[in-house]
Formats: sequence, structure tokens, C-alpha cells
Amino acid sequence: MSEAMSDGDLAAHLAEVAGRILINVRASGLFSPKALGKAGDQTANQFLVHALREVRPEDGLLSEEEKDNPERLAKSRVWIVDPVDGTREYGEERSDWAVHVGMAVDGEAVLGAVALPGLDLTGAGGGTVLRSDQPRPLPPAPEKLRMVVSRTRPAKEAVAVAERLDAELVPMGSAGAKAMAVILGQADIYLHSGGQYEWDSMAPVAVAQAHGLHCSRIDGSPLIYNQEDVYLPDLLICRKEHAEQVLTLISEVQVSA
Repeated sequence: MSEAMSDGDLAAHLAEVAGRILINVRASGLFSPKALGKAGDQTANQFLVHALREVRPEDGLLSEEEKDNPERLAKSRVWIVDPVDGTREYGEERSDWAVHVGMAVDGEAVLGAVALPGLDLTGAGGGTVLRSDQPRPLPPAPEKLRMVVSRTRPAKEAVAVAERLDAELVPMGSAGAKAMAVILGQADIYLHSGGQYEWDSMAPVAVAQAHGLHCSRIDGSPLIYNQEDVYLPDLLICRKEHAEQVLTLISEVQVSA
């Protein structure tokens, strides 16, 4: 059955099940917040990597919690996963954490699912999964823009750009939660310059692009995945109508710094 699933259905199913596993690990009540993050990461990772190797054995695989296998570099299709994006928020029983399951093809983020297990939009329980293959209409942008930033370490470029835009800062946890906040109408701009890795942004970027959002490096260059060096330090996700202005302001802020 799983082998017959489309890649989109598989990504969404894996993200949703991993989210349920993480909720159950947390509900066990056996772990301190710090130990919970590690236990959740490792448990969800084992599920995701074993499942992908079982049902997509020919594809490459990159996971935050797995030793990197350089064989992925020769693959066209590479799954990139983050079992718990926002480990701190997960351990603190907040809702702004995520599970990322995505696939890059020839370096491009083409498919992704981002599960937000702590965010129940329907009232039916079970969290929320946003998918690149099932885009939803974007809510209209408000008059006063909102920029989502780290709740613990807001990037100085983001704060400076927000000031020039007169945008409201919205503190939030994981990268996936921030990116999905733009899709869900909780924010309008996600600007990050504090350092990330491929698994932090690949699935969210695939989902955001499918929803018609602008996604790039903060210098406007494309985001390229499945690289030998998986460090991908900066990211801009926003509505396309705001991209040119934000990129210009980023450049001005960097020059004046």
C-alpha cells in the first residue's frame, strides 16, 4: 500500500504519524523537558528514516538526526527530514514546533509536508498538516504587515527591516511554524539570517512555494538543496508582492551595519 502512495501522500502521512508519535512520547510523562527533546527527536527519526528506506529505497535521504550518507549527492531524488523542528518548543509543550518531510529533486525543493501537531485548526484534534500538493487559498494581507521572528534570538536584520516597514514583530518558535504562519495568515514575512541547515527549510519552502509565496536566500538567490555542505544560513519567505521591497531593505540594512 505505501509503495503505491504518491510522494505527496507519503510525505503527509509520514509527517502526521511522526507528529502523533511525538505527542505520545510527550504524554508519557516520563521525561524532563531537556530529555524529552532528545527522546522525541530520536524516536521520530527512527520512524521516518526506516519508513523511507522501506518504501523509497532508491531515493537519497538526509535527516538532522542521522549520520550523513554522501551517497545522497549522486541521487536526483533526496528526502530531507527534520523529525522535530523546534525541539525546545516541543519540550516546553508549546504549539509552535513542527515535523518536516520533504523531497528535493536535482537540488530544488519540489515537495513537502509540514506537520504542526500542536496546532488544531479544525477542532477535531490531531494537529494540522500543510502540503505542497494541496495548496490552500492565502488569507488577504493586512494593512500593517507582520514579520515572524525567533522568540529567543530575533535576527538583527529582521528587526531592522521590520522597523523600516513599520511591521509588527511576531515571536515564534520553529522555522516550520514560522513559514507556515505566513501561509495561515498569522504573519506576512519570515526573514531569517541567524543560521540554518537544509532540513530546517526544505519542506517548509516546498510548501510555501506551492502556495504562491516568494522563497529565496536573503540576497535574492535561489535556495539549493542536497549539497555537500548542508549549512544554509538564511532565508526569506513572504508574499510575492512584498519580496522586492524586503530584499531591497535587507541590502540597505546590511550596507549600513
